[in-house]
Amino acid sequence: MALRLGDFAPDFTADSSAGQINLYEYLGDSWGILFSHPADYTPVCTTELGAASKLKGEFDKRNVKMLALSVDGAESHRSWIKDINETQNTSVDFPIIADEDKKVSELYDMIHPNSSESFTVRSVFIIGNDKKVKLIITYPASTGRNFVELLRVIDSLQLTANYSVATPADWKNGEDVVVSPAIKTEDIPSKFPKGFKEIKPYLRMTPQPDLK
Repeated sequence: MALRLGDFAPDFTADSSAGQINLYEYLGDSWGILFSHPADYTPVCTTELGAASKLKGEFDKRNVKMLALSVDGAESHRSWIKDINETQNTSVDFPIIADEDKKVSELYDMIHPNSSESFTVRSVFIIGNDKKVKLIITYPASTGRNFVELLRVIDSLQLTANYSVATPADWKNGEDVVVSPAIKTEDIPSKFPKGFKEIKPYLRMTPQPDLK
């Protein structure tokens, strides 16, 4: 069965460009982002891993550990990383899972036969520090991912995990958020002392609560 939001992320142990990795041990108390690539030495994947690598510091700030995956082997990954570093002017220092037997790909439903019977699609899984799947996005092989957008999504996920709010369309960190409909209007001031604006009875906005 395909994974769904709120499911526990399947644990696995696999070889990688950085040696053998167990997912749960690797994540520890951190959040995680697991993203798959159709194959090594492919152009879009090379740019994606370069972009992800350049943003690793931003993922670190959010306590999110990065983990890539391809159906090629660990030695191929290590050689490919040299190309990525050279062409993308970066230094990839997060692991790439070697999934030659496709065990992890099958656990996470990363192979879509109508797209390709052997290569993974561009899947993204964001895993919370409770080991549950918080977000799933699937891109076709022809479309590279936007890692700045994935950081924006993580900001929203982490904020809404801790406060009774939701983030509106196109929200960015620092902007106003939506008060949960479950909170009565008369109870908002005690929960959100920065104030709020009622646009409609069901649409109440308040400043981002975790910022000073």
